Amino acid sequence: MNEQTAPERVARALRDELLDGAHPVGTRFREEDLAERFDVGRHTIRAGLRLLVERGLVIHERNRGAVVAPLSRRRIDEVFDYRKVLELGALRMALDAGADLGPVLAEVDRLEALARQAPGPPWRELTRAHSAIHRAIVAAAGNQHLLDGYERCEDEVRLLLTFVRPDFDAARLAAVHRDLVEKLQQGGEAAAGALTDDIDHTGRAALLTALRRAEESARLLGR
Repeated sequence: MNEQTAPERVARALRDELLDGAHPVGTRFREEDLAERFDVGRHTIRAGLRLLVERGLVIHERNRGAVVAPLSRRRIDEVFDYRKVLELGALRMALDAGADLGPVLAEVDRLEALARQAPGPPWRELTRAHSAIHRAIVAAAGNQHLLDGYERCEDEVRLLLTFVRPDFDAARLAAVHRDLVEKLQQGGEAAAGALTDDIDHTGRAALLTALRRAEESARLLGR
């Protein structure tokens, strides 16, 4: 998203807040409140919210409008299965072509630099750095269609990662991806296995843990 139009400016502001975890699950974005906040018409707000729906950041519910969607097993699996097919395919293409994985290493270096900052960086900056690592893996295949496919799910992955903030700090996120890039540089099945583990046994597993925690909390509150 750029900032050339009023709907894009609204969408960018709300996107940044969502990626920082500022709007909890179930939050409804009321057009009248947002129109007053941003000093624009409701048609501009509706257009901005549609951009967020397209990026997978909110859903549109009948009679409620734009809402922050809850975490669910189906949502986690759909997003992470998509990532696995896309990223593993891109990695295999890159390795077969002998592509330079230096850009992936550079993005890991940037994540580690963020992790060393005191106080710690905003969560949105960490997920941006995390996303850049995985985008670089896909980009190494040299296929624009694959890169476009990754970018379509990029913001939703970053939003899902707000649910795992209790389990990951900057140092752990950096350590996990340093280990990943070292294995990627080995090539072959070691690289493919490391990326599979990162997607399934780190990312997906952490989100499933967060889902169980949320379901248990809801159960207790329902008593």
